[in-house]
Amino acid sequence: MVGLLLGGCDKPSQLAQLKQQNTLLMLTRNTPTTYFNDRDEPSGFEYELARRFADELGVELEVRVINSIDILLQTLIRPAFEQPVTFAAAGLSITPDRQSRVAFSSPYKNINLHLVYNRSLTKPTDFSQLTEGELVVEQGSHHEERVRSLIGEFEPQWRSSDELESMDLLQMVNDGEIAYTLVDSNLWATNYIYFPNARIAFDFQPGEQLAWAFAKGEDRSLLEKAEQFFARMEQEGILAQLNERFYGHVNQLDYVGAGIFMRQLDRRLPKYREDFIKAALEQELDWKLLAAMGYQESHWRAKARSPTGVRGLMMLTLPTAKEMGVDNRLDPQQSISGGARYFAKIKRRIPERIPEPDRTWMSLAAYNVGRGHLEDARVITQQRGGDPDRWIDVKESLPLLAQKKWYKSTRYGYARGNEPVIYVQNIRRYYDILQWLEAPQSEATQLAQTSHQPGIAEEPELTQ
Repeated sequence: MVGLLLGGCDKPSQLAQLKQQNTLLMLTRNTPTTYFNDRDEPSGFEYELARRFADELGVELEVRVINSIDILLQTLIRPAFEQPVTFAAAGLSITPDRQSRVAFSSPYKNINLHLVYNRSLTKPTDFSQLTEGELVVEQGSHHEERVRSLIGEFEPQWRSSDELESMDLLQMVNDGEIAYTLVDSNLWATNYIYFPNARIAFDFQPGEQLAWAFAKGEDRSLLEKAEQFFARMEQEGILAQLNERFYGHVNQLDYVGAGIFMRQLDRRLPKYREDFIKAALEQELDWKLLAAMGYQESHWRAKARSPTGVRGLMMLTLPTAKEMGVDNRLDPQQSISGGARYFAKIKRRIPERIPEPDRTWMSLAAYNVGRGHLEDARVITQQRGGDPDRWIDVKESLPLLAQKKWYKSTRYGYARGNEPVIYVQNIRRYYDILQWLEAPQSEATQLAQTSHQPGIAEEPELTQ
């Protein structure tokens, strides 16, 4: 091949090279919104999209992490000799400067750009009011490009840094080391609870669009394949499903709720931590998921009770407690063990064809509202043209169980269908926090965002 090229023959198209090399190289960054290791497995919104793209092309995906945006784009523009066919999937915004250097695909996600400030300062309402300290942004980012475009009109105290990323800058704003920074809305939405002293001041207009980047040139074969891929992902609802997986639960906690949860992590959870771990091991569950359920149920209060008669740390009904062999619902060890066994039982009866994490979310919904009502919602989902095996579709149908138009024809009738949706979203958020806090410090920022997949076990299918 090298000899042919040196002899003046035309270079094969990118798609032809892919068939020869069997490798598609993804340039990316190691951030919560792009690519990271989740329990020693690669994950991240961009990675999940890229993996599907490589599968569609019938080639292997190779990932190369480049921490500098400038170097990443330079590598894309001037690839090394004999480097596999390359594209960049790194949370890149479409900006005028970048459009002059690379070719972008159609956007796959719209985001806002937040100006974030330390809450001890006066809240600015526009760029001209950044007068109480320093604005710091990441060097080479679209944040820097946006700031530079406004410098002619305003003169804030600002700088860019090639050593700090958005999570670092958020921490510095939170700690009062700097006054302001810019943050993408998807990153903010999944991490704001970790930075209680940081607040959104305003959004820059217009917003930003994220897309994949390709080297410019006459050969657009790979870019055109990517365009077809994104169109299909949108049409089949896979983009929406990925958005739900990574971002569908992130706005459930306000600052007050987050603060209370963080306090109870220190005050109450240590008393029951070993009980959660023991019960989870016995049932092949993730103890952090079980602990998140316990907080949602009772705020880790062993003597909790509701007007409807559910009691204890896991808020078991009397029939459920008897079924699980719990003779004292107010005993925290019995309650946790009984709750774990009951959840594992529910999960075994969820059809095994349903993949994770959807299987776990549906099991949680069934724990809250009952398996019968969950099955009714799945039937309604199918009637409405949705996929009864996808949580993103089923959670849209659950609230319909409170409407006579829908519940009158179901097997189990009326249910407060909004409750299990909120229940699952809250538990997912609590679980994320526990996962982040339990991770080694070097991994914490990587784990801070993801919607993990805590479900385990292969279980028999539920007959419907």
